[in-house]
Amino acid sequence: MPDQLRDQHGAQRAVAYLMLVAGPYNLVTGVLMKLGDPLHQLVGVGVTGSALLAVGVLCWRRPEMLPPLFWPAIPFLATAVITGLNFATRDATTGTQLFYLWPLLYAASFLSRRIAYATVAGISAGQAAVVFSFLDTTRAVSDWIAMTVAMAMTAWVVITLNARNDRLRAVLQTQATTDALTGAANRRAFDEALHQAVDRAGRGEGSAALILIDVDHFKQINDTWGHAAGDRALSAVADALRAAAQDTGHLVARLGGDEFAVLLRAGPRGASRYTERARAHLAATEGLPGGPPRLSIGIGVAPYHAADPEALQRVTDAALYQAKAGGRGRTAIAPNPPRHNVDHVPREASAPSAARH
Repeated sequence: MPDQLRDQHGAQRAVAYLMLVAGPYNLVTGVLMKLGDPLHQLVGVGVTGSALLAVGVLCWRRPEMLPPLFWPAIPFLATAVITGLNFATRDATTGTQLFYLWPLLYAASFLSRRIAYATVAGISAGQAAVVFSFLDTTRAVSDWIAMTVAMAMTAWVVITLNARNDRLRAVLQTQATTDALTGAANRRAFDEALHQAVDRAGRGEGSAALILIDVDHFKQINDTWGHAAGDRALSAVADALRAAAQDTGHLVARLGGDEFAVLLRAGPRGASRYTERARAHLAATEGLPGGPPRLSIGIGVAPYHAADPEALQRVTDAALYQAKAGGRGRTAIAPNPPRHNVDHVPREASAPSAARH
């Protein structure tokens, strides 16, 4: 969503802090310190200050009670409140105009670029209404232009800095979750994705296939052709695993050394077909000393073979061991669930437990 909050918790706290300060401030400076002013003005400022305080308490204690549209609407509501208070107090001084900085900074920090610039337009209109009502024309024009330009420049600076921070955060996130050699996800990203995939499968949102891959005789590749050739072989394996996927709902990860893992939204048969495509892509790779490496592969699928991430890793690792013990270069599928659960296992789960390649 284009108007989604950048930081829900931060936005809630920012609104709460402002309201909890603005409410008492207006009650003190607009009511207690101006008891001689007209009654309707004191009542208006008093009601507004009390409302701000109440909203601040609500944002602090129970923000979930507020509708989702409240948060993107806040800069416009705040602009309207500031404009109304300036009208009520007939105050067009620079000090009161600076209160417009809060809705501007909130919009530029937590909302979209579009809302931030719309807030600048709203502030410009509100400030114009005040200064042209209480100042002479020359002074009003000067104050209005100066404030509008200052607000626009402030919004641009904050938006630009946020965009830069977002790019840096994306780079750091990628570095923290990606294997530098192969470009595959690392163990940290894999563990998180595995738990999410198994959780989805447990809720009935499709199957989650875990595929564990070992490069056969990888030490021999390093010893015979050198570590540079070994690195090229690992990169070729990662490329083949990525190329074999036919959808975007997959994850290829390097768990360490010559061990890879793949997460797919597929059942046993779909996972088995995926491994065939991966082998075909790897076999077509050229330029590797000694040719493309062979792979031993184990497959486990939730919820067919296991109901939690640890159990799924356990049965899949056992299938990988079975593939290696059977002569390597093979794909083995974890055993089907116990027979008393067979009525609950979809027909796809009856895929063969091992296939020779």
